[in-house]
Order: sequence, then structure tokens, then C-alpha cells
Amino acid sequence: MLTHIGTQTIETERLILRRFEYSDCEAVFRNWASDEKVQIMYSEPVYRTEEEVNGLLDKYIGNYEREDYYRWAVIDRESGECIGQIAYFLVDSKNHFAEIEYCIGVEFQCRGYATEATKAVIAFGFEKMNLHKVQICTKTINAPSKRVIEKCGFTFEGTLRDYFFMDGSYVGRHYFSILRDEYEDRR
Repeated sequence: MLTHIGTQTIETERLILRRFEYSDCEAVFRNWASDEKVQIMYSEPVYRTEEEVNGLLDKYIGNYEREDYYRWAVIDRESGECIGQIAYFLVDSKNHFAEIEYCIGVEFQCRGYATEATKAVIAFGFEKMNLHKVQICTKTINAPSKRVIEKCGFTFEGTLRDYFFMDGSYVGRHYFSILRDEYEDRR
């Protein structure tokens, strides 16, 4: 049975995953929300002003009162800066699964932060929420994200062909998952 406990702080070797705060606004804007390269891969709009980002934070922070809401600011321990985000953006209570989404600012990519955060959120899902399955997807053109997913032990399930229309052409969507028993076997 899935247990909803809401967004709780998770600490890893180099990161703190915590609830967003309004004080994160400038870093969110600077590190990824205003960056078209990040946002297009994340399938989110580009935010043109800090005021727009503050509106996004209103939404995130307002949802923390719900016990079935799971979205973390990814904080670099060394600098204290918000370098990205990770979430269970889809939680299916009836079928006991959740889907992860994440983004990390370009300046912080290819350093293992996304892998570290994803592994921590997977553990949280299985150990704290009692999930049966965690799934994740990426655009077929996003090779760095695919590497993160593979490092986290996900199994490829399939491709939804021509799922996204981007810059005048279609891009597919790869789906991956990990089941509870697979996670436990790898621990």
C-alpha cells in the first residue's frame, strides 16, 4: 500500500533535496528556468523574469500542504545554491507507482548531480512511500539524460514514437522503469 508522506528533506553526499523556498527564486531563474536549452529538454516554458519564476514557486510551495506532492529543490551542499529540481510529478496511488522528472542547470550538468539526486528519490520512493514501481522517461535526443537513467538501474520499456514536436520535427520518448524487487536486489 502506497504511503503518502509529502516532500521531505533528503541528504546525499553532495546534495540536499528540500522543499523550494522563495529565496531560491534568483538561482532558479539564473540556473535553469530562463535557459531555453534546459527547458526544451525538460518540456517546460522558458521563464523570462524572476517575477514569472516567483509565480512558479507560488505553485510549488502552495502544493507542499498536500501529502501526495513530491517536488524537491536540488541544493549543492558546497555552495548552498539551488542547481535544479527533481520530482515525482505523476503519482498513481491506486497502482503504486510514480514517475520522476528532473532538470539540472547547464553549468552543473555532467557532474553526476542528476544521478545522485535520482538515486536518492528512487530510494525515498521505495523505502518511505512503499512504491511498487518507479518510472522515468526522456526524449530520444537527450543522450545525457539517458546515461543518468541507465546509471540509476532502470530497465528500458519502450519508445513512444514521434511524441514531441520540436523545432519543426518529431522526437520520440523513451520510457524506463525499476520495480521494487529489482531495487532491493541491487542494494
